[in-house]
Amino acid sequence: MNRNQIDYLRISLIDRCNFRCQYCLPEDAELAYVRAQDLLTREEILTLVKNVFIPLGFRKFRLTGGEPLLHPEVVEIVRDIASLSATSDLALTTNGYLLDNLAEMLYEAGLRRINISLDSLDPDTFDKIIGNRGRSRWQKTWAGIQAAQRVGFDPLKLNVVVIPGINEAEVEDLAALTIEKRWHVRFIEFMPIGNGDLFQEKAWIASEELRGRIRAKWGLNEGQVRGNGPADVFQIPGAKGTIGFISQMSECFCDRCNRLRLSADGWLRPCLLNETGQIDLKTALRQGISPAEIREKVQKLMELKAEINFKLRDSGTSSGIYTRTMSQIGG
Repeated sequence: MNRNQIDYLRISLIDRCNFRCQYCLPEDAELAYVRAQDLLTREEILTLVKNVFIPLGFRKFRLTGGEPLLHPEVVEIVRDIASLSATSDLALTTNGYLLDNLAEMLYEAGLRRINISLDSLDPDTFDKIIGNRGRSRWQKTWAGIQAAQRVGFDPLKLNVVVIPGINEAEVEDLAALTIEKRWHVRFIEFMPIGNGDLFQEKAWIASEELRGRIRAKWGLNEGQVRGNGPADVFQIPGAKGTIGFISQMSECFCDRCNRLRLSADGWLRPCLLNETGQIDLKTALRQGISPAEIREKVQKLMELKAEINFKLRDSGTSSGIYTRTMSQIGG
């Protein structure tokens, strides 16, 4: 039995993305996107949240993708979930590219927490990481971050996947964003899902090494605020914001994992790094299986989660190859 209360669901709204980040998709990969009719509908998402997950004790929800802002009903889905009395926390993860036009509508719909991917402060490096989509994408992403701050998102979190030899030299510059702003910069260890070839070539940098570099420049204190997730939180002395480290490769946090993941096509996954044990909720819904029966299936999966959590950190698959990329899982 998992020692933690499992109360946090990540919901992927769509598997498509307008970026092609190196750590998410191999450069030459051909992706078979889910057909529109095979995606969970807005109504199906709400049905699962209200009639399956909330009765099982879920209170925290995060909307992901692909890129969730590409979903035509993202604002309405935010409003649906935010309006439920049982929802204690609703967040969204985005690459920020479309955020400057949507930040205010999302906030008015009830969203209060947002995570934005920002893997580099240099437009050229940023463009390299996102798949050579054009240097102007950095400016538009930065405009999205500014819009989120202006609207009032707090905390505003910036996610940084540290890729050796590509953006590792920017760690101090990215950490410095927290000194004058109440931003939370989170450094995430590069993982083997999404682009296994790049992972084998570059591998990952342990969070402790990054902490050491930041500590050597400014000092580093244990943070006073704890989040919902696996980040270990620190703070530069005197800084307004905080720095988090998500160390899924070097410092296994399986024992405190409190989340499940629902893919855009309705598969419920108990562990990011383990493809075994998934269950197909969309097909169950469309076949007319009652919410009570679906709840039973999910309850059994929750009871097995401690055993399913994959702690070896190399490949939680039978074949050694993940069949889904990070964009298809929902991160």
